[in-house]
Amino acid sequence: MTIRKGLTALAAVLAAFLSQATPALASSHREAPAITKLPKVDGTDFYMFRSYETGRAGYTTLLANYIPLQDVYGGPNFFMLDPDAVYEIHIDNNGDAVRDVTFQFRFQNTIRGLTVPVGGQSIPIPLINIGGVGPGAGDNANLNVIERYSLGVIRGRNGRPEPVTLSGGGTSFLKPVDRIGDKSIRDNNPTVYGLYADDHIYDVTIPGCSGTARVFVGQRREGFVFNLAESFDLINLNPVGARNSRANDLSDKNVTTLALEVPTSCLALPGQPVIGGWTTASISKNDRPESFTSSAGPNGPLVQVSRLGNALVNEIVIGLPDKDRFNASEPKDDAQFARYVTNPSFPKLIELLFPSKQAPTLFPRTDLVAVFLTGVPLLNQPPNVVPSEMLRLNTSIAPRTAGTQDSLGVLANDQAGYPNGRRPGDDVIDITLRVAMGALLPASVAPNGQEPYTDGALVTATIGYTPDGNISGDPAFRLFRDQFPYLQTPLSGSPQPIHP
Repeated sequence: MTIRKGLTALAAVLAAFLSQATPALASSHREAPAITKLPKVDGTDFYMFRSYETGRAGYTTLLANYIPLQDVYGGPNFFMLDPDAVYEIHIDNNGDAVRDVTFQFRFQNTIRGLTVPVGGQSIPIPLINIGGVGPGAGDNANLNVIERYSLGVIRGRNGRPEPVTLSGGGTSFLKPVDRIGDKSIRDNNPTVYGLYADDHIYDVTIPGCSGTARVFVGQRREGFVFNLAESFDLINLNPVGARNSRANDLSDKNVTTLALEVPTSCLALPGQPVIGGWTTASISKNDRPESFTSSAGPNGPLVQVSRLGNALVNEIVIGLPDKDRFNASEPKDDAQFARYVTNPSFPKLIELLFPSKQAPTLFPRTDLVAVFLTGVPLLNQPPNVVPSEMLRLNTSIAPRTAGTQDSLGVLANDQAGYPNGRRPGDDVIDITLRVAMGALLPASVAPNGQEPYTDGALVTATIGYTPDGNISGDPAFRLFRDQFPYLQTPLSGSPQPIHP
């Protein structure tokens, strides 16, 4: 691969980075001890990619998913976001590891107090709806809880939020109720929820940006494909088996998505196309778990408890003692976590579990520094980069339509895919496994580095999965769609069986 030629250029950068390191992390599905107590602010996935919807090539899409492992029968309260938390998506557009543009979401949940007459009294109902809703966003008279949010943009690390506004005016946005079930949708029609949710996609104006952006917040079908159970049971599978040999354990789950489609010119600087991105969630200091008592919150009275850039960093890169510390940290301070990338434990664990699969013998692992901390030379590394963990995207590389994308991304010479940003159909599990075992290194230091490591659960931009985890050619079960917000309408559990 051509990007190998640039890896040797990392030596000087890496030496400077390590010189700052102090002794000793990206959040995902229940990946750190403390965040398991706070599912409403647990970031599960972060995507950043050039929009590949027809006619939207001048835009970049940002997707931040929260609240992991949502069962379709998760009532009666389902999965509202936390009105006492702040959810943010950050962009670093000059490579200095400090946020330059931040999109800040704040939520407000209003209980209407709907009642029914009982024995001459009006008694509040115990449910979040009293009848069908949709198909329009305003067709919500039967909802007992109305979820709204505001969106602000912050310039610089210490700027103040400026309101993002609806194209027709206003700064308050409706979030659709989660997919309770078909009877809770107008006319008991399973096709109506998709229309209802799509009516919550808003055209917006961002201060300081030209062009019209789009925003959506709501429940989506879980698009992260992972053989979760066997993988975390000491890789209880053939790590070089077929990519489509195992079930997708998350295929019956939903997730909550914060989605933005922003003019690329609003994110990248002129002449500097590489941007970095990550998402965070912060809560009141009074609500923080014990693990975060020594952490300094970036938002005054708030303390950051969740952070996510690249997928899988906290799961398989960061050591258990430092997972909570990473979730409370900022990229500018990532030198303290350097050893987890330069001397990774996960490849050694694979070697111990499968003695025939020798881990790379090169240290420090400059290839992993490129993927996780600096961007890859000749691909998505900005000039004068400060090593720090975030997802990096070269916005000058043209997007590819869903049908032409390769889910192995850059490893398969699809330069528009991971680790150059991340699209919904990028197989970050297989890519990360292969890179960890030395796919970017010569055979002399990674003798098994070119083997097809996999978790066995295949993902592509056009794949379909039934809720029981099996690949399906039925377009009704397709995981993703080709237009904003790209993640699919959430699954419904009622009436059973679970269906799209």
